[in-house]
Amino acid sequence: MQIEWWHWVVAGFCLIGFELIVPSFTMIWFGLGALVVGLFKLLWPGFPEAGQVLLWSLASICFTVLWFKYFKPQNRTHAGMSKGGIVGETGIILRGTEDSYGRGIVRFRISVLGADEWNCFAEEVLKVGDVVRVVDIEGQILKVIKI
Repeated sequence: MQIEWWHWVVAGFCLIGFELIVPSFTMIWFGLGALVVGLFKLLWPGFPEAGQVLLWSLASICFTVLWFKYFKPQNRTHAGMSKGGIVGETGIILRGTEDSYGRGIVRFRISVLGADEWNCFAEEVLKVGDVVRVVDIEGQILKVIKI
């Protein structure tokens, strides 16, 4: 039995449709590879079967690599990654510290990880109005330096 161009197209749409049932976001690339082979087979009817399978494999691998390496949306939020979402932010001290390593409160211009105000400490005395930068987070307390 000769594999026709429409066999590849049907297989491609089935794989893409199967992605809706099992959302792994990998089968879609194999389906697109099958559609590429179907289009190529339509343009060149004498395309050998071994070449079709090879093209399907290469196209599927290329689509998968392109997606995961270049086109996959990046996580632009830092939700769940508190250190990466707050280190480097600057704020103003609302309540200063009486001595070094004392606790104060820092306020940020915009909410950071869902809160405008955070408890903080520094290696130096902080006064109300000082501008600080977050250098680390230890639990729920920020380590800051005066800038």
